[in-house]
Amino acid sequence: MSPADATADRREVIHPEAVREAGEETAEEEDLAYLADTFQILANETRLRIVEALARRELCVRDLAAAVESSPSAVSHHLRQLRQMKLVRYRKDGRMAYYRLDDDHVSELFRLGLEHVRE
Repeated sequence: MSPADATADRREVIHPEAVREAGEETAEEEDLAYLADTFQILANETRLRIVEALARRELCVRDLAAAVESSPSAVSHHLRQLRQMKLVRYRKDGRMAYYRLDDDHVSELFRLGLEHVRE
Protein backbone atom coordinates (compact mmCIF):
# COMPACT_ATOMS: atom_id res chain seq x y z
CA MET A 1 0.00 0.00 0.00
CA SER A 2 1.40 3.38 -0.97
CA PRO A 3 1.56 6.25 1.56
CA ALA A 4 -1.21 8.02 -0.36
CA ASP A 5 -3.46 4.95 -0.04
CA ALA A 6 -2.74 4.74 3.70
CA THR A 7 -3.70 8.41 4.12
CA ALA A 8 -6.92 7.87 2.17
CA ASP A 9 -7.77 4.86 4.37
CA ARG A 10 -7.37 6.96 7.52
CA ARG A 11 -9.78 9.57 6.16
CA GLU A 12 -12.46 7.07 5.25
CA VAL A 13 -15.54 7.67 7.37
CA ILE A 14 -16.66 4.61 9.30
CA HIS A 15 -19.77 6.07 10.96
CA PRO A 16 -21.09 8.96 8.83
CA GLU A 17 -24.00 9.73 11.18
CA ALA A 18 -21.66 9.97 14.17
CA VAL A 19 -19.36 12.29 12.22
CA ARG A 20 -22.30 14.44 11.16
CA GLU A 21 -23.59 14.59 14.75
CA ALA A 22 -20.13 15.41 16.16
CA GLY A 23 -19.76 18.26 13.66
CA GLU A 24 -23.15 19.86 14.33
CA GLU A 25 -23.21 23.31 15.88
CA THR A 26 -19.47 23.51 16.39
CA ALA A 27 -17.97 26.45 18.22
CA GLU A 28 -16.65 29.43 16.29
CA GLU A 29 -12.87 29.54 15.80
CA GLU A 30 -12.69 32.85 17.67
CA ASP A 31 -14.50 31.34 20.68
CA LEU A 32 -12.22 28.30 20.67
CA ALA A 33 -9.14 30.53 20.53
CA TYR A 34 -10.41 32.57 23.50
CA LEU A 35 -11.20 29.38 25.41
CA ALA A 36 -7.69 28.05 24.72
CA ASP A 37 -6.25 31.35 26.00
CA THR A 38 -8.42 31.07 29.12
CA PHE A 39 -7.15 27.56 29.87
CA GLN A 40 -3.60 28.72 29.22
CA ILE A 41 -3.97 31.55 31.76
CA LEU A 42 -5.40 29.09 34.28
CA ALA A 43 -2.49 26.69 33.70
CA ASN A 44 -0.50 28.27 36.52
CA GLU A 45 -0.62 27.15 40.15
CA THR A 46 -0.46 30.67 41.63
CA ARG A 47 -3.26 31.92 39.39
CA LEU A 48 -5.33 28.88 40.35
CA ARG A 49 -4.72 29.64 44.04
CA ILE A 50 -5.88 33.20 43.39
CA VAL A 51 -9.04 31.94 41.69
CA GLU A 52 -9.64 29.53 44.57
CA ALA A 53 -9.28 32.31 47.17
CA LEU A 54 -11.50 34.70 45.20
CA ALA A 55 -14.13 31.98 44.84
CA ARG A 56 -14.54 32.26 48.61
CA ARG A 57 -14.54 36.05 48.98
CA GLU A 58 -13.51 39.42 47.65
CA LEU A 59 -9.97 40.44 48.67
CA CYS A 60 -7.51 43.30 48.27
CA VAL A 61 -4.09 42.56 46.77
CA ARG A 62 -2.23 42.44 50.10
CA ASP A 63 -4.74 40.08 51.70
CA LEU A 64 -4.83 37.97 48.57
CA ALA A 65 -1.02 37.79 48.54
CA ALA A 66 -1.05 36.59 52.14
CA ALA A 67 -3.79 34.05 51.37
CA VAL A 68 -1.86 32.52 48.45
CA GLU A 69 1.54 32.95 50.10
CA SER A 70 3.01 35.12 47.38
CA SER A 71 4.28 38.69 47.10
CA PRO A 72 1.85 41.53 46.40
CA SER A 73 3.75 42.41 43.21
CA ALA A 74 3.52 38.82 41.91
CA VAL A 75 -0.19 38.69 42.77
CA SER A 76 -0.75 42.04 41.01
CA HIS A 77 0.95 40.66 37.91
CA HIS A 78 -1.26 37.55 37.94
CA LEU A 79 -4.38 39.61 38.60
CA ARG A 80 -3.60 41.77 35.56
CA GLN A 81 -3.51 38.64 33.39
CA LEU A 82 -6.71 37.28 34.94
CA ARG A 83 -8.40 40.66 34.41
CA GLN A 84 -7.35 40.77 30.76
CA MET A 85 -9.06 37.41 30.26
CA LYS A 86 -12.17 38.69 32.09
CA LEU A 87 -11.78 36.09 34.83
CA VAL A 88 -11.57 38.62 37.67
CA ARG A 89 -12.82 42.15 38.19
CA TYR A 90 -12.20 44.77 40.79
CA ARG A 91 -13.91 47.64 42.50
CA LYS A 92 -12.27 50.68 44.04
CA ASP A 93 -12.98 51.81 47.57
CA GLY A 94 -10.94 54.96 47.98
CA ARG A 95 -7.38 53.97 47.18
CA MET A 96 -8.00 50.26 47.76
CA ALA A 97 -8.92 47.84 44.99
CA TYR A 98 -10.91 44.75 45.90
CA TYR A 99 -10.86 41.78 43.55
CA ARG A 100 -13.49 39.12 42.94
CA LEU A 101 -14.20 36.56 40.27
CA ASP A 102 -15.93 37.99 37.22
CA ASP A 103 -18.89 35.63 37.52
CA ASP A 104 -20.00 32.23 38.79
CA HIS A 105 -18.72 30.51 35.65
CA VAL A 106 -15.13 31.04 36.76
CA SER A 107 -15.65 29.40 40.15
CA GLU A 108 -17.62 26.61 38.49
CA LEU A 109 -14.81 26.03 36.01
CA PHE A 110 -12.34 25.80 38.90
CA ARG A 111 -14.64 23.50 40.90
CA LEU A 112 -15.26 21.16 37.97
CA GLY A 113 -11.56 21.01 37.12
CA LEU A 114 -10.64 20.18 40.70
CA GLU A 115 -13.41 17.59 40.89
CA HIS A 116 -12.12 16.02 37.67
CA VAL A 117 -8.53 15.68 38.89
CA ARG A 118 -9.66 14.26 42.24
CA GLU A 119 -11.62 11.39 40.62
